[in-house]
Amino acid sequence: MRIFDAHCDVLWQMWENPSLSFSAKEGMHVTYPQLRQYPKAVQVFAVYIPQKVPAESRFSAALQMIDIFHERVLATSPLLKLIRSREDLLHLADKETGAILSLEGCDCIGKDLSKMRILYQLGIRSTGITWNYSNDAADGILESRGGGLTSFGEEIVDFLNEKKCWTDVSHLSEKGFWDCIERADYLIASHSNALSLCDNPRNLSDSQINALISKGGRIGITFVPSFLTTSGKSSIKHVLHHLEHVCSLGGADHVGFGSDFDGIEETPEKLSSYKEYEALINEVTKHFSQEQAERFFFDNFAGYFSAV
Repeated sequence: MRIFDAHCDVLWQMWENPSLSFSAKEGMHVTYPQLRQYPKAVQVFAVYIPQKVPAESRFSAALQMIDIFHERVLATSPLLKLIRSREDLLHLADKETGAILSLEGCDCIGKDLSKMRILYQLGIRSTGITWNYSNDAADGILESRGGGLTSFGEEIVDFLNEKKCWTDVSHLSEKGFWDCIERADYLIASHSNALSLCDNPRNLSDSQINALISKGGRIGITFVPSFLTTSGKSSIKHVLHHLEHVCSLGGADHVGFGSDFDGIEETPEKLSSYKEYEALINEVTKHFSQEQAERFFFDNFAGYFSAV
């Protein structure tokens, strides 16, 4: 089974801890040996700048993480290929593994669109407008004001549309979400679950899920325990429940997975790292056909990647 995982925080982990090695079998949820267990997998690597970084240093931190990606991830992984365009994805060789760069929140660019263009030139192909709080583009889901896209946020979305890059609405305020539904051409929620199954503000309401489906967007079911269930320990069955719920809303061709591996301290039972995707595959194929499972795990996200 090919895997397309729409979100991980490997780069943040390696930025925080320079001793971590992407070549090691253990040490992080996602490593090169684990990726290699699944043929022609594609992993999205997020550039996430923590709130503790001063505003004036955030763009530098983003560049440092991209440097880590090139020097400590790509350079040490001989069959890992940076995916910049749909053509790159379509021509991924049988022995290669794909890597896509994403930006998790536009805090690092301030109010300077030239910085967004620079990040695009360096390989960013998916952009989350916010993390949980406010920036110059919009409010995040935990910002009490609940504002939507600013005029600068609209410029960012227009730029992403021009480049056929993904606008990621995970972490965005509800008003910002609906503004993106109106304006963005290539919409994803890289790592969000169903609010009706788990009452967490980071999850999406049924009306939001329906809107993403209607726009042709994609939703990545995430493994964050607090987004899966509010009672007891999370498990693969909870991941399956969220997957089935999106399907029940008509989203069978619009849903995949965005693990948030290495961005979380706890993981669901039997999903402790990328190598345990096999356990999820086994469970999904008990309930869905092989063809449908292949769409969940790879084709739905891969077929929607249109960057130029």
